[in-house]
Amino acid sequence: MAPAVSPWADSLGRAGSRAAQTLLIAAVVAGLVWVLLRIKVVVIAAMVALILASAVGPVVKWLERRGWSNLLATLTAFLGILLLLGGVITGIVLTVRNQWDTLAAQAGEGWTELQRLLQSSPLPVDTASVDAALRRAGEFVSSGSFAGSALSGLSAAATFLTGLVLMVVILFFFLKDGEKMWNFTLRWFRGERRARLAESVDRGSQVLGGYVRGTALVALIDAVFIGAFLMVVGVPLALPLAVLVFVTAFIPVVGATVAGIIAALVALVTNGPGTALAVVGWIVLVNQIEGNVLQPVIMGRTLSLHALMVLLALTVGTLVGGIFGAILAVPYTAVAWAVIQVWTDSYQVGDDPVLGPDPVNPKDRVEAKATMAERWKYQRMRYQQALGGRFGATEKDAARQEDPGQDVPGDPVGGRDTDTDARRS
Repeated sequence: MAPAVSPWADSLGRAGSRAAQTLLIAAVVAGLVWVLLRIKVVVIAAMVALILASAVGPVVKWLERRGWSNLLATLTAFLGILLLLGGVITGIVLTVRNQWDTLAAQAGEGWTELQRLLQSSPLPVDTASVDAALRRAGEFVSSGSFAGSALSGLSAAATFLTGLVLMVVILFFFLKDGEKMWNFTLRWFRGERRARLAESVDRGSQVLGGYVRGTALVALIDAVFIGAFLMVVGVPLALPLAVLVFVTAFIPVVGATVAGIIAALVALVTNGPGTALAVVGWIVLVNQIEGNVLQPVIMGRTLSLHALMVLLALTVGTLVGGIFGAILAVPYTAVAWAVIQVWTDSYQVGDDPVLGPDPVNPKDRVEAKATMAERWKYQRMRYQQALGGRFGATEKDAARQEDPGQDVPGDPVGGRDTDTDARRS
């Protein structure tokens, strides 16, 4: 009797099976995305905390290598972040409060002067329409619709404060127990998967921390130069505008433009068109120096993303998460790309400890393959060097991987080497 032939054995059946699998995976992914969007506050808080932990984590490890306990090093770095943010916010509030009366008077005088210039200019500007628009804006402020909008704003502020508190708590535990959390996750995997996962997190942490530290340095330089120029030309609220420049620098492509427009508008209303043009010219000059000098020198090849990919990630992040999505989209896209490169054996930036020297021919990057022994040696080097030799894959673990017949060590990354502990005791 001839064996029964499965109806899925032919090419059409296999294609249908693959299509069903693809639809199932797409449905699972869509469901996961829907759940994450429902808890967007928690997701954004965790992502912001992870970015800050990646940037400040090396400081905690540096303190630990100098004899500080984990708790003391974590508290020092954590309190340092809180004091820095609190000091900046306090400075902004005090500056705005002290300059508010002067700013209001200058704004009224500047608006009158701007209207006079528009009336005498050859530009076809209807000042009556502008006045009518301002009256409608005033009527809206005094209406019930504005009260409803204000209540919505209070609700958004409460949500923001909730996310801020949650982010602070998550950040503390990431700094204190981040290594333990990740090592616990790694224990559920074995062999090459564990090695690749460990390497993926290591690469992602490098990209994330490097991006944050590099962008923060570039943003600080921009804020100092632009804020100093605003003070020199007498633009009020120079400190808050400098902080705005610093924050918007974390939004690629459009951040500098937004900060420049706001600074120019403040200068236009308070100091007149001449000062506004000077502010625009200075901001353009600073942005050119940033793009052509500071970014290549400080950032290097941290992102390794095409400009189109940056723009698409920025757009999607803004649509999904608003201003926070715009800030988080690009660094996490770079992390995702770094992880993909690890799993395709194509990660290469300079002399790589896994893949070796950077080849001249870019095509060789994809062809380069790292053996398990090389991956374990890399993990041993990274983790033992970072943690002072207390944790990490050991010499014995790496030696075992040179013989493919040997079993993969049970606790290669993050566990203790029992032989080493016995020798120390």
